[in-house]
Amino acid sequence: MDIFVAKLNSETTADHLKELFSQFGQVNSAKLIMDRETSMSKCYGFVEMEDESEAEEAIEQLNESNFMDNIIVVKKSEPKTSERRSFDRRPGGGGGGGNRRFEGNRRFDRDRNFNRDRNRGDRRGFNRDDRSNDFNRY
Repeated sequence: MDIFVAKLNSETTADHLKELFSQFGQVNSAKLIMDRETSMSKCYGFVEMEDESEAEEAIEQLNESNFMDNIIVVKKSEPKTSERRSFDRRPGGGGGGGNRRFEGNRRFDRDRNFNRDRNRGDRRGFNRDDRSNDFNRY
């Protein structure tokens, strides 16, 4: 069973965790989570114990106990999910930009034909070189 251990002292090592949990039974592994940039402890880790009943006893006895001058939190570890958490909980990206018109937003334009060349009658886009007729559009 995997056990989550939090609120550890920054001086705690994986050997300290293994020693603490070994009094309740066989410990397969103990891992302390380290910050990638600073290589310092993030003050939490995981312990893997072979026997479920020993692990349950360790959780019950060690949760909210004093270890190296800190009150630690000990819980059964929950499996890591593969999806990344998002603040808005919606799938996919930001999106937007749908239902755009090439001519602009006609709802707010006073002159609906402002994108047509007055002499030629064809449509011109926003990326045009000749803007001489656009100065007095509104």
